[in-house]
Parts: sequence; C-alpha cells; structure tokens
Amino acid sequence: MKNRIQELRKAQKLSQAELGTQLGVTRQTIISLEKGRYTASLELAFKIARFFGLTIEEIFIYEEESHV
Repeated sequence: MKNRIQELRKAQKLSQAELGTQLGVTRQTIISLEKGRYTASLELAFKIARFFGLTIEEIFIYEEESHV
C-alpha cells in the first residue's frame, strides 16, 4: 500500500530511527513501510496518523485491485 510516511517524516526532519522510537517500532519497520514492503496494522496506522496530526486516509493511499 502506498503511503506518505517518508514525505511527512522528512518534512519534520526526523530520521527513520527517530520516527520508529516515537511510534514504538524499529527503524527497519519504518523503512519497510516507506518502501511499501509492509502494510501497517490498523493500530500502527492510527499511531502514525495521530503522530502526524492527520487522518489515516491522508497518509495511506488505498488502491482497489481491479478484477477483470
């Protein structure tokens, strides 16, 4: 799932490790989220949204799969 985590993190001048510490996850989790290799749990998505003061929809871009 695409997201704006890297953009938002850089705007606040935070390292991946610093953001991970704030959210209670590892730097590797932040890297995986930013690269789209890992989809955040609902709980983590809420934590990220709360941290940045945004809604989940403003951070995570959901694209439905088309069934052709």
